[in-house]
Amino acid sequence: MASSRLLAVLLVAAACLGSLASATEWMVGDGGGWRAKFNQTGWADGKTFRVGDTLTFMYPKENHTVVQVGNKDDFAACNLNANAVNKWDSGNDVVTLDKPGKAWFFCSVPNHCNNGMKLVINVEEGAPTPAPAPAPASGWWF
Repeated sequence: MASSRLLAVLLVAAACLGSLASATEWMVGDGGGWRAKFNQTGWADGKTFRVGDTLTFMYPKENHTVVQVGNKDDFAACNLNANAVNKWDSGNDVVTLDKPGKAWFFCSVPNHCNNGMKLVINVEEGAPTPAPAPAPASGWWF
């Protein structure tokens, strides 16, 4: 009886860990990284981004930045005076997607955004929770 409870606890723990492990780590731009004319690459096309995923922006820190703005108007206008949601400039920036909806990013170096160094993605709810494993038949392995 005690081993049946232990097995049930282990199955629940495995299901929880499985949902945590399902987050995707995205390297923005893949091998090319965060770069000039980035928006022309179609990098985000066909990708599904979910809450809990991370975006890694890799770039020469002396040449670029990453700014996240909160609306499409600031994004479309490359508004460098916008109230940024977040700003990064390390050259190796990891951004965790923490809520569903649109996320807008651009480089704040003058003229970089206007020349296509920008990214918009749609973030979906987190990965669906896996269905629990069926309860084992009692007594068959004891």
